[in-house]
Amino acid sequence: MKTKREDVRNVAIIAHVDHGKTSLVDQLLKQSGVFRQNQEVEDRVMDSGDIERERGITILSKNTAVMYNGVKINIVDTPGHADFGGEVERVLKMVDGVVLVVDAYEGPMPQTKFVLRRALDLDLPAVVCINKVDRPDGRPQEVVDEVLELFMDLDASDEQLDAPFIFASAKAGFAKKDLDDDSEDMKPLFDAIIEHIPAPEGDQEANAQMLISTIDYNEYVGRIGVGKISNGTIRVNQECVIVNHHEPDKQKKVKIGKLYTYNGLSRVEVESATVGDIVALSGIEDLHIGDTVCAPEAPEAIPFQKISEPTIAMNFLVNDSPFAGKEGKFVTSRHLRDRLFRELNTDVSLRVEEITPDNFKVSGRGELHLSVLIEQMRREGFEFAVSKAEVLYKKDENGKKTEPMEIAYVDVPDEFTGAVIQKLTARKGELQGMSPIGGNFTRLQFSIPSRGLIGYRGEFMTDTKGNGILNTAFDGYAPYKGDLAYRKQGSLIAFEQGTSITYGLFNAQSRGTLFIGAGVDVYSGMIVGQSGKSEDIEINVCKTKKLTNTRSSSADEALRLVPPKIMSLEQCLDFIDTDELLEVTPTSLRIRKKILDPLLRKRAAISRKDKEKAAQE
Repeated sequence: MKTKREDVRNVAIIAHVDHGKTSLVDQLLKQSGVFRQNQEVEDRVMDSGDIERERGITILSKNTAVMYNGVKINIVDTPGHADFGGEVERVLKMVDGVVLVVDAYEGPMPQTKFVLRRALDLDLPAVVCINKVDRPDGRPQEVVDEVLELFMDLDASDEQLDAPFIFASAKAGFAKKDLDDDSEDMKPLFDAIIEHIPAPEGDQEANAQMLISTIDYNEYVGRIGVGKISNGTIRVNQECVIVNHHEPDKQKKVKIGKLYTYNGLSRVEVESATVGDIVALSGIEDLHIGDTVCAPEAPEAIPFQKISEPTIAMNFLVNDSPFAGKEGKFVTSRHLRDRLFRELNTDVSLRVEEITPDNFKVSGRGELHLSVLIEQMRREGFEFAVSKAEVLYKKDENGKKTEPMEIAYVDVPDEFTGAVIQKLTARKGELQGMSPIGGNFTRLQFSIPSRGLIGYRGEFMTDTKGNGILNTAFDGYAPYKGDLAYRKQGSLIAFEQGTSITYGLFNAQSRGTLFIGAGVDVYSGMIVGQSGKSEDIEINVCKTKKLTNTRSSSADEALRLVPPKIMSLEQCLDFIDTDELLEVTPTSLRIRKKILDPLLRKRAAISRKDKEKAAQE
């Protein structure tokens, strides 16, 4: 018989990037008494990864639990960035409702729409939290209307439209039902969760059934499956069967090794857990997201939606430059292969395909998704090379080529709208909407191919002097929009191997923008700068001044070098062209040509032009 567990609530916190989800979880943890009175707690405590803390974004969804008035609230903090949407899609199967966080100034953004659509499709009720109401430029009442419009656009049911609205400031630590109420604590949000998020329902007497929604990985215990128990009770050492909704024939007998529930930020080992509990279990080797752990007597899979397909791919190659193996700890194809396939243990949106023993095609949801993986591997001591990101094309039912499209929302100061429209139109973007949003800002809405946005973010920040905000959301596949030139300027290529000298750099800096200073080791075929012209130029940055027995009046004047442009990982990935690679090591980022030998490079360029000419004819 199905019963409700009134002492438990399972809720996911969903929102667009930077609308304050993780800060809100901080306050819920603090005000529920998870931390000691005098305990020092850092901000955004749920963002435990180094890269998450540095970039201020959530990359992996994480579980926590708090107690409030005798009710255990299991909270799942989810990423807000579109590139990590796969994390959001799967954790929604673990909860019975969502808290939708919306910025009181920005209002609903592309990812707000994406995550809310996923929640409504699963028929989950929502509590809407208008965050940052203490912002001087906040407009909470208008945002309430915008959120209701969004609910209606997404065909929400009458029950979902009756969602309660809570006004909060995660930073100041208060929530209130009405804007005129006193700003005290987060109690109104806790009450709204208890009142409006339904209690988990299931049959405690039935056979055990649990859907794995997240996979964690630990060097000591291996794979850890996290999910919600839908029916029955699961115990340590229990014999179970794994079945999958998409592969009904696959059944595997397993034994539960250890069982954990969540308490605050820690996992607590338990002997058994029942309906409605979110638990982590270890001891099962070949466990995947979407698998159902159930009793052997009734192996029935719980339906699980397919995770959205990747849209962008890069090639990860073993580093074969003259400097290979000097800086990295893990440099061989075996190391690279093991690491990439290990990433598949925890990242469901990633695909890895072995093209040759030294070359792996890695596909993900966007440039950020792949750049975070590159940065993570770099910090672990890996050395490898990556190619330019390329979109994954498909064929429609008529055999026509289609490509992934994005909806881009651009918030820019009025004075820069012309420059942004011009750039995005040149990249095959179509302007679909333009509206003022106050404070001399305009919101532009574009439909643009995914490849049109590759390498654009750096340009965008320059064009808007750092004041623009660019948000994108995947918008399905559409007919191919035609060829696109990625970069209008060529590269400055080092002529020979050696160490860069001030004299050589001084002569080279008039040709374009340099990426290196004096005293840097370079090799033939390495890119040391961006050319001022459209073609590549080879320069000798190792050139020294020849000594003569005559001295000119200006011989001893110091040579002044323009400071080099030091590029981050994202900027390097944006810069490289299709015939170039980025060499990634724990200490260096070097851009190079795929073909290092200048003679072979020229031959390849001539043969490429001949092929293009033949194709046109």
